[in-house]
Amino acid sequence: MQDILNDICKTITAEPNKGKVASYIPELACIDPEQFGISVALPDGQVFNAGSAHQLFSIQSISKVFTLTIALGKLGDAIWSRVGREPSGDPFNSIVQLEHEGGKPRNPFINAGAIAVTDAIMMGHKPRETLGEILQFVRFIADDNSIGIDEKVAQSEKLTGDRNASLAHFMAAFGNLKNPVEQVLGTYFHHCSISMSCEQLAQAGLFLVSDGINESTGFRVVSAQRARRINSLMMMCGHYDGSGEFAYRVGLPGKSGVGGGILAIAPGKASIAVWSPGLDSIGNSKLGTQALELLVQKTGWSIFGH
Repeated sequence: MQDILNDICKTITAEPNKGKVASYIPELACIDPEQFGISVALPDGQVFNAGSAHQLFSIQSISKVFTLTIALGKLGDAIWSRVGREPSGDPFNSIVQLEHEGGKPRNPFINAGAIAVTDAIMMGHKPRETLGEILQFVRFIADDNSIGIDEKVAQSEKLTGDRNASLAHFMAAFGNLKNPVEQVLGTYFHHCSISMSCEQLAQAGLFLVSDGINESTGFRVVSAQRARRINSLMMMCGHYDGSGEFAYRVGLPGKSGVGGGILAIAPGKASIAVWSPGLDSIGNSKLGTQALELLVQKTGWSIFGH
């Protein structure tokens, strides 16, 4: 496995076209696009790393997997009355569909859907308490208490968050938000600004590898059925309107973030995190996707068989 990762790292870092960093969030715009990291965490506790696997980065939308997991724990299937389970086929920050569909976002991984999920888990609590709960959960599943929030990125998102504010106000107009819009947005921007390394992220995904149990810690995080459902949503909706392309090329459930990270799950095999800040035209890590494609070719881990 170490040889495979070293190989991938060598191939990927030699790529001339590294994509473009997310320029609309000022704090992300100044990140060096030359960086690349990959981590593979196995259920038995072994972790393999290559490149900048210990470099912290903003996980952005990958946090939506964790907030969805919390929401399912708190509300069970009732969450689906607030947010759908279908791919959107539109950009992650599109408002068009919300109007057509009465303020109910298409899935929990586009921005509107994640804002609705954030509102659902707040349950009348203040942003600080909700954020504490989200952070505590992420630390628990990653088995790492050093994980924190990058305050600079959160402020940067808030300053450029007009589109997200529009989505939230729009849903509130349809009665699909229960807490004050400003508080929901503050909580949302902050959980997207959780800062993790590839190694921490790969370990956080382990519960989705083994039917809801993080085998390296022995803790059951969610039921087997719920773990499978989260994986299926990641497969279909985890890469915005590039989800089909990612499924075609990589063949694993995955969730990307505009910070350049991708968390991918090979059920029964491994949790994989890659990071390269340069994005493709849809907003997914360009080299991260290529690295995962290479990894699947070399391991045969695609859920669609060899």
